[in-house]
Amino acid sequence: MAEQFLQLSRDDRRDVLAIAAEKTGRPIHLLEKDAWVVWALQTLYGTTLGDHLVFKGGTSLSKAYNAIRRFSEDVDLTYDIRQLAHDLVGENKQALPETRSEEKRWSSEVRKRLPDWVSETVSPIIVDAISAQSLPATVRVEADKLFIDYEAVAGGSGYVAPSVMLEFGARSTGEPASVRDIFCDAAGLVDGIEFPTAKPRVMHAERTFWEKATAIHVFCLQERLRGERFSRHWHDIVRLDDIGIADSAIADRDLAKSVAQHKSMFFAEKAADRTLIDYEAAVGGGLQLTPSGEGRAALQQDYARMLEDGLLLDEAETFDELLTRCAKIQDKANAGG
Repeated sequence: MAEQFLQLSRDDRRDVLAIAAEKTGRPIHLLEKDAWVVWALQTLYGTTLGDHLVFKGGTSLSKAYNAIRRFSEDVDLTYDIRQLAHDLVGENKQALPETRSEEKRWSSEVRKRLPDWVSETVSPIIVDAISAQSLPATVRVEADKLFIDYEAVAGGSGYVAPSVMLEFGARSTGEPASVRDIFCDAAGLVDGIEFPTAKPRVMHAERTFWEKATAIHVFCLQERLRGERFSRHWHDIVRLDDIGIADSAIADRDLAKSVAQHKSMFFAEKAADRTLIDYEAAVGGGLQLTPSGEGRAALQQDYARMLEDGLLLDEAETFDELLTRCAKIQDKANAGG
């Protein structure tokens, strides 16, 4: 009978990962964190909670679609707003506020309710699973984020911490989404060892393209990073273009407008000149994916750090090559809009 990887002793986990690392050429600390990411998904989607959760973001592109060739370490999840705030949404099929004042009321309630839901509903599920399986990890909650801090067998440069962050949002339905199979990167590489698997509901990659493209657009107009690893979005949309997802996303005008309307209502942003960013204009022919000035310099530095810690699994293009590709995607999107 196969042994469960995460229930092995620390030394045995290190030995198993060393074998997998030799076969894949990937760093041990990334293979280890990947196993914890999949375990977290397996645990959540093994409960009825999974019926109303959508797995999205870069990690979903990597794990569910094999669309990107970089290590994505955190888990981005949307809890259906119709579940968290049914009393507010009611029979509104779009689950979108009709006025700015309504949006403020919805957002205020989500900000109040979501941390309580994470602490009172999600955290006990993870804590109980860790205890039942005697796993070397602890849980901490910070507002709408839950962290699984695990005992690492190896360290990297410090860019990737031995902690899986589950970040929850609840201001959309997460649709369109469908169930997909998730496996660990080290699965099947070591005889007699079984790694976690999961079957989450995953946001369709076309929506993720527009989510990322509009986030990039905001950055280009603001010229400032939102934390570390932000350069991942540029890498991701280029990889989505490689497999045709960018083209299908650009062709889906209804989806593009839906993402723009949602962001306009829930995530209003101002450009560096303090003017309101027009998401609908962005997806309708005015998308900007290439930064300039200080924004470009900050992004280049962030991209260099991502390369240093081996987060890109293949030979990476240079920063200039990456932005050249993004400029071409920008031109396609604006022509399609």
